Amino acid sequence: MIGQYLRSVILLGVVFLNSSYPLEAHVTADHSFSATRFEDKTYEIPLAGNAFFTHKDSRAKESISNTGLTNWSESSTVTSIYFRTSKGGAFSLKLRAKAPEGQKSKVRVSVGERSKEVELSSPGFGEINVGEFHVAEEGYVKVSVQGMNTSGNSYGEISHLLISGEAVADGVLYSDDPNYYYWARRGPSCHINYNVSGISDATYYYNEVTIPEGEDKIGSYFMAIGFGQGYFGIQVNSERERRILFSVWSPFQTDDPRTIPDDQKIVLNKKGTGVHTGEFGNEGSGGQSYLRYSWKAGITYRFLLKGIPDGNNHTDYSAWFFNPDTRQWQIVASFKRPKTNTYLTSFHSFLENFSPNQGYLERQVEFKNQWVYNGEWNKITSARFTVDNTYHAKQRIDAVGGVTPNGYFLKNGGFFNEIVTPGSTFSFDNRNTAPNIDFAKLP
Repeated sequence: MIGQYLRSVILLGVVFLNSSYPLEAHVTADHSFSATRFEDKTYEIPLAGNAFFTHKDSRAKESISNTGLTNWSESSTVTSIYFRTSKGGAFSLKLRAKAPEGQKSKVRVSVGERSKEVELSSPGFGEINVGEFHVAEEGYVKVSVQGMNTSGNSYGEISHLLISGEAVADGVLYSDDPNYYYWARRGPSCHINYNVSGISDATYYYNEVTIPEGEDKIGSYFMAIGFGQGYFGIQVNSERERRILFSVWSPFQTDDPRTIPDDQKIVLNKKGTGVHTGEFGNEGSGGQSYLRYSWKAGITYRFLLKGIPDGNNHTDYSAWFFNPDTRQWQIVASFKRPKTNTYLTSFHSFLENFSPNQGYLERQVEFKNQWVYNGEWNKITSARFTVDNTYHAKQRIDAVGGVTPNGYFLKNGGFFNEIVTPGSTFSFDNRNTAPNIDFAKLP
């Protein structure tokens, strides 16, 4: 779920710069300016890491693979490719594409409100000139392709967009590293790291989470409480399933839980009614628990985490979720982590998309009323925004964070143009009262 690389970025700081741009660069036709007069580099943008099906029927068989758009047979399928220009201006656009042997097809290519139809007829990959376009300013550009008609049963294949001209003369941002194609299609993940300096021996973290209506896209994971050894939050698994998820990493570094020595395995202390428990792998390994629960956007949910050493070089981590339907705290699970002797550390929240097919959709979350307990409640008044390696590698930079009238927020996906630049902290004056929780009565 959360990439193992998250551990290396939890404590990274960034500069907060609040700037605002339209969600997509404004695109116009420009017949008086020729982008081809620029002798700049032509950028080859692979569909493998930069394309999404922005419309696709459930029966359609199209796919985006390491070679690009394949199995293209449905006229209703819309494939959209994204890149970020370095400034406004004109650019020329070509497709690297081919048609099936002995067949011809006509496809529509759209940039903003302007569209042009081109023909694919060569059985080998060749460059198909689409035309010239103009963007008003720096930012993400969306190029959409749709089949119009074909003489056979396939429209062909597209491997790359080729762009050049003034708008990209100073460079263009897109996923250009095959090792990042999967992560780039998921989109950059981002974090709010709460300032807990001066608070020692923390035994409880408390946070409240609200997902605005319409921001609960499939594939979203909204982590309410992250800590040095695990994470706790809610996710959207499908149209019909949502979960509350709590996981603790093993101290043994591996992506395969089967290789964890017995003395370094996460041990289940207890779990709540209806909670599923087991192991997880691929992005670090450890113990995982989840409760299927149909949480709703627009409702604020409360989360509580406890972490305390047991005196035998183990630490117990327990997670509770306040169910607004029953008005009661209910335990998700409690795990014992071996070779660990620490109170809670690295309090943070997190936003990610774990579905590579959903990376073109925007998602947002609000975190509010953070508290830390170490014998008394301590409120959080400042935080830092950090991002993952996908952002740092400049594969995608559509991730921001900041403050709202109610607390902190994170937003990612959707190829918006707002920027939060790596470097500084921001603060929030939390005027809420401390949580009123009787720890002795927690289940």
